Amino acid sequence: MPLIETVTPEKASGKVAAVYSDINKVFGRVPNAMQMYSASPALLSQQWESMGYYLKHPALSFPLLAAIRMLVSQENDCHYCIGMNGALLIHMGKWTPEQVTATKQDAKAAPLPEKEMALLAFVLKTVAERKPVTRAEIEQLKKLGWSEADVFDAVAHGARNVAVDIIFNTFQIENDF
Repeated sequence: MPLIETVTPEKASGKVAAVYSDINKVFGRVPNAMQMYSASPALLSQQWESMGYYLKHPALSFPLLAAIRMLVSQENDCHYCIGMNGALLIHMGKWTPEQVTATKQDAKAAPLPEKEMALLAFVLKTVAERKPVTRAEIEQLKKLGWSEADVFDAVAHGARNVAVDIIFNTFQIENDF
């Protein structure tokens, strides 16, 4: 049980119930990851809106985004997010368990196209180092076909995941996958 009170789908009402209904339509259930955010209904709405944005992103693929989350979470020792995103890569991203394991051991083993591998490496670097990058690094990504908005969105996704990892580790989210 998490250290803070959360709202189960059965007890949800108002804004929380409305968001849970939308989540259930996408995932077939309301994962503990989203129930954790019910401690703050406004943040639950924000988190779901952000997830919706990335689920429909025109350039950043589902496997790329899940790999970003899994590998960022690995650095932050968030076992929930590592496992959840690994499971998503297998069930929705069509990766094999062996591919997930290999990627966790070495990000360069991720079964992503070259263009996505470059962006994955860039995001992991920025999240790990938390230092300025160079214009040349951004230009290299643009040469591969990424827009500056894509690069920004990918880094924002990785950075936001750091915050999620902190929240889940702090309040001891329970695995539900």
